[in-house]
Amino acid sequence: MQPPFLAPEDETAAAAIAAIGEELAVFDDWMDRYQYIIDLGRKLPPFPEPWMDEAHRVQGCQSKVWMEACQADGRLFLAGASDAAIVSGLVALLLRVYSGRAPEEIVATDPAFLRDLGLIEALSTNRGNGIAAMARRIRDLAMHAPTAQVPTEQMTPT
Repeated sequence: MQPPFLAPEDETAAAAIAAIGEELAVFDDWMDRYQYIIDLGRKLPPFPEPWMDEAHRVQGCQSKVWMEACQADGRLFLAGASDAAIVSGLVALLLRVYSGRAPEEIVATDPAFLRDLGLIEALSTNRGNGIAAMARRIRDLAMHAPTAQVPTEQMTPT
């Protein structure tokens, strides 16, 4: 099994946000954007079943969402999963922005980009609250760096 932690595909969190904005702008309506987001979630590496427990669960999400982090080379790598297709895609978007970044960059990257990209308004209130809870969890993980250490070469590229 490949490790579930994602390596960044964009140089910075800001570059990832800009790339996501460009990718979403290709689609004319939200139904196409939803399908794109769902497809992103399907590409997430498998999340270890033993981590699908209450300790890893993100509170505040209507669907079940689990996240884990590990620290390597001064960067925080993230893994995540959900039991709902659209939410898995939202997890994938957040991991693209935040995973593989220095904890300071994660904390400095305001999740306001979710609103700027129109994601919060396009989702139901419960889903909007859930993605905000996921972003808070990621920033909390960055503020309280995990103890698990994994060599960078074991990170799974996206």
